[in-house]
Amino acid sequence: MQLIWLRSDLRITDNTALSAACERGPSIALWLISPGQWQAHDDAACKVDFWLRNLRELRQALDALNIPLLIRKIDTWDEAAPMLLKVCRQHKVEAVHWNDEYGVNETCRDDATRKLLSDAGILAHSYLDQLLLAPGTILTRSGGYYQVFSQFKKACLEQLHLSLPSLAPKVRRQAPLGIASDPIPRHVEGFDKPADGLRDLWPAGEDEAQDRLTRFLDETVEDYQHLRDLPAKPGTSQLSAYLAAGVISPRQCLHAALSSNRGEFDSGSVGVQTWINELLWREFYKHILNGYPEVSKHRAFRPHTEALPWRDAPEDFKAWQEGRTGIPIIDAAMLQLLHTGWMHNRLRMLVAMFLSKNLLIDWRLGERHFMRHLIDGDLAANNGGWQWSASTGTDSVPYFRIFNPVSQSQRFDPQGRFIRHWLPDLKALDDKTIHAPLMLSDNLTNTCYYDPIVDLASSRRRALEAFKALPRRQ
Repeated sequence: MQLIWLRSDLRITDNTALSAACERGPSIALWLISPGQWQAHDDAACKVDFWLRNLRELRQALDALNIPLLIRKIDTWDEAAPMLLKVCRQHKVEAVHWNDEYGVNETCRDDATRKLLSDAGILAHSYLDQLLLAPGTILTRSGGYYQVFSQFKKACLEQLHLSLPSLAPKVRRQAPLGIASDPIPRHVEGFDKPADGLRDLWPAGEDEAQDRLTRFLDETVEDYQHLRDLPAKPGTSQLSAYLAAGVISPRQCLHAALSSNRGEFDSGSVGVQTWINELLWREFYKHILNGYPEVSKHRAFRPHTEALPWRDAPEDFKAWQEGRTGIPIIDAAMLQLLHTGWMHNRLRMLVAMFLSKNLLIDWRLGERHFMRHLIDGDLAANNGGWQWSASTGTDSVPYFRIFNPVSQSQRFDPQGRFIRHWLPDLKALDDKTIHAPLMLSDNLTNTCYYDPIVDLASSRRRALEAFKALPRRQ
């Protein structure tokens, strides 16, 4: 008997470990519910709900293949290895198969599981599945991990040109095993029901993910390089949640993108090239997570920035969390996060830079808030994005480049459509005033909007002085 240990790979198609297990013989699948670990990782309630909904879809697909899906509950990953061994002994499993995950806790969990299984005479096989290229295979000439995305991207494209990763073989229906699948819980204690309407925004299942990919490539990708910066337009693929949960694979995305562009990486559609670039950013941050474990431990990638004099300003932080900063584009973005479990990527940069630079509040507080609300929360991408914006990370924005949220709002939401959607009290304002009602209007009686909690110019100077005063980089 073979066992496939499902984690962030909730799909049948192009699932490397699942395909490998089924090729070796009769297989069963296992999913571990681990609420204590999820809470320790700040996983959002909407993300846990998304996992459960996708598990229900996956169970139906597995049932059609006669592959039973077992559900077991543990608290933290310290209990994963003993539970795996227990299931293996119960069902006389000869080998366990899983797809690699990245991060310090994930690595410790898998190493402990491999050792316990090996000591019991059970084989353990792990596979590259979450990435196009394995961490440690894209290195500088001196043998280190790339710290600059442009150089990493060039090396990746050279490798992908030489050898495009193939899709995993199709899983075939096996003979019934007489083992019943377990019910999928509707709810996990400690994780609240998601906001109303959120489930409608993020339907579960591989078919939904494939439909989104097809629609994006058919209808949007040609203008992606332009549309992706406009939060009021449906200009992105909306696949991040499905990639994070493994409902679709990066290989499927890359193959489909290349197919729509005559197999070309660096010619043809600029939109396709730009989107492949985004897939490689995802790749980059996971390689960084593997090569520099300190970023899994709440440490700044650039150690000298640990000396930054972050402000202890709980009221300012709460206003930022709740969308009450008095800067419309910031508040609209934070409300989008709270109500949809997602935020437009340009706005993620804006709100992160506003918190870490204008408010001079520790980026780690913002990183945690995002993880607690994002349906697509991913440690590598979230940490990488926050450290980029805070100028503490790899290939980060120079500390002196601080986005002005008002001018960014005017540039990327010129008619204020995004702001009007999330801040309906500002609907009546004209297209100029809506970006900063209390800064750009002479008549303050027309709005009851919040006073800005910070002056953008003076707070920018404060951030510059804080960075300039840091000790030299080591």
